[in-house]
Amino acid sequence: MMDGAAAYGAGLGDSGVQTPSRRSLRLMGALLAMVAALYVAVPGGNALVEPLLREQLGLDGEDALGLRVVLLSAAVLALAVVTRAVAAWGHHAILTGSLALFCAGAVFLAGHVQLWSYLAGRLLVTVALIALTVTGLSMVPALHMPGRIRATTAGWMIAMSGGFVVSIVVASRMTSVARWQLLMAVLAAGTGAVLLLVHRCLPDTEQHLTYAKPDRVRALCRLAVLLLAAAGLQLAPLWGWEDDRVGLLLIAAAFAALLARYRARVAARSPKRRPDVADRVWAPMAVAGAMTGFTLVVLIIAVPTLVMAQGGGRPEATFALAAFGAGGVLGAVVARRASVTLVAASSLGLPLTALGLALTHIVPNGAASAALSASATLALCGFGLMLALAPLVARFLAEIPHRQLGSSVGLLPGSILLGSTAAHAIPSASGLFGPPTAADAHELLWVGTIVVAVAALLLGRPVVALSVATAAGLQYLLVRADAGPAMAVAVALAMGALVGGVVWLRSEQTGRLNRAQESAAALQRAVVRPIPRTLGLLRLAGMYAPAGADTGVGGDFLEAVRTPFGTRILIGDVRGKGLGTVQTVTDLLGCFRSQAHETAELGELAARLDRQVARAAAGCDEELFATALLVQQADHPDLLEVVNCGHVAPIALGPGGLREIDVPSLLPLGFATLDATCEAPRPAPLRLDGDTTLLLYTDGLSEARNASGEFYPIAARLTRSAPSAPDPDDLIRRLDDDVRNWTHRLNDDITLIALSQATPTPAPCA
Repeated sequence: MMDGAAAYGAGLGDSGVQTPSRRSLRLMGALLAMVAALYVAVPGGNALVEPLLREQLGLDGEDALGLRVVLLSAAVLALAVVTRAVAAWGHHAILTGSLALFCAGAVFLAGHVQLWSYLAGRLLVTVALIALTVTGLSMVPALHMPGRIRATTAGWMIAMSGGFVVSIVVASRMTSVARWQLLMAVLAAGTGAVLLLVHRCLPDTEQHLTYAKPDRVRALCRLAVLLLAAAGLQLAPLWGWEDDRVGLLLIAAAFAALLARYRARVAARSPKRRPDVADRVWAPMAVAGAMTGFTLVVLIIAVPTLVMAQGGGRPEATFALAAFGAGGVLGAVVARRASVTLVAASSLGLPLTALGLALTHIVPNGAASAALSASATLALCGFGLMLALAPLVARFLAEIPHRQLGSSVGLLPGSILLGSTAAHAIPSASGLFGPPTAADAHELLWVGTIVVAVAALLLGRPVVALSVATAAGLQYLLVRADAGPAMAVAVALAMGALVGGVVWLRSEQTGRLNRAQESAAALQRAVVRPIPRTLGLLRLAGMYAPAGADTGVGGDFLEAVRTPFGTRILIGDVRGKGLGTVQTVTDLLGCFRSQAHETAELGELAARLDRQVARAAAGCDEELFATALLVQQADHPDLLEVVNCGHVAPIALGPGGLREIDVPSLLPLGFATLDATCEAPRPAPLRLDGDTTLLLYTDGLSEARNASGEFYPIAARLTRSAPSAPDPDDLIRRLDDDVRNWTHRLNDDITLIALSQATPTPAPCA
């Protein structure tokens, strides 16, 4: 089968995307992994090496804060410019330009350390990292079908976590400015080599893409939100939270956010504009991004302080922080391999992160003990954070329309940037008042626990988040208060009762869910029976995928039976959704199963099905109808008879290529017109050669959409991916995988039947 990204590019219709080669796809994958690693490695390394550079340059706390404000403003402006530039110039141009900027910035930093060169280098590297991240994120949905974005995003998270480990280990060895300069020189040389490789081997496959023009007022409001909020949060420790200027900056940011929200609502109601990314998509992503940025800053500042306060040194602190990245790698691997829903991942991952933050307070004395304890809790934090973050990012990227990629993907780095800025707004994390103490580290960890618990409450199941918050609060009473044995026993009993209640509620919910799933499976087996592999002179394969997973039965129906009149096949779709539709499907299939054995003429069988639906419509819903396609094979293996009642035409695949069968279409079932002239409709003959496979399907396949609203192009996909004479089982399997990759969420039932002539069984030797 064709590679996912290549096939997706070929199926974009009028978007004009050229199909990249496999070599280009591998290069793009490696490049995306490098970008993900750099995104966390460079800022993390700079944060750990910054004290050495401040001493070398003679910068005090206020100077460092001013430098941070300048870099943050540059990052925000770069975010606004790059999101527009990607839409205007395409990924290739921004990618090469960003690599060139990063290389130039690393050259500045590798040279003689002076204030101007350091500031210029940091500015260039910051802008380049933002541009690389935005470009890399927008390339993921542009190169991969929505169904494969989850695996790609998990790979991105694995690279990010691995990059964090590398940055922590390398930064721990930066004991002098000279070593740091050498590292920057190596990064400059490596980036230059990658730039040459990209320029020579990576084609510009997106130069003809068209993007939606964003609302300028809304874009300016969003830029103002980031700039004003970041400035207010960064200057709050210097000016004081009670300063009127800080309040004015934050109020102005809130006003800009409200104005942007108002413009988004107006645009959504306008028929001339396509709606922006839905609230259910961007809001969770913004919360998760801000929480991630906040948590990373808290851990980088608090953990080394606590480990060193308990007798550990720089190696022990490095080991503990590296464990966070290792746990993140494991969490991303689990998210890649396991089919965990978004709510389940948030309900499990974020409480684990909050629990790890709460347990990090308990660091025992001794270098080895402190390192092992902190590394265990931080590995738990990293595992939970990446387990929750990977499905969120995947859903966000999968649901962004391609026309809005340039203006939407900046939400993730922007929210992470805002979260890290909020963490630096805490006085003990600002660096204005000297290195943090152990008490400051404990305060930061508790604030981080609260932030993660709030995110869990918003993104996961509230009962789990409330349990974690209660556990953290009770632990706070034990750790920070002077609790005697009586209080300890009371807290232990309360925790036991709380955990027992949560476990009991969870077990009851799991039991109800299992019973509901068993009932749905039994209902599906009773109503929609599996298609046999061989029936009469035909080889068959079928697939039934209802959009509503709660019932297991939707509005589509299919059946294949062997009767005295030959093999008869039925496929169709009832208008509507819900239990009423399920009842109609049940009645219709029951009528077909009984009448198919009693009615000699296929046209008369269609008329009886028409009367069955008409009676149901008269009793409950006058607008009820069903499309249906009836196929019959009697005595000749290469001759079929077809009656089409308003259904989509079948498709034949053979050595001559793909062709849509032109079958006369009657009105759908339910209009009581098939026998209105006292004459049953006549079936249309259809020839089925031995090297031809016939595909019957419902409109759920042809109307499956991706995030850009593009319909699934059946003919183009089958022409490129299916062999000339596919086996029915192989054809159904390919289509099932392909349509699920095209759309990450089924909005309508999909039913497929593939049939071909059965291979004759040789007669046994006498």
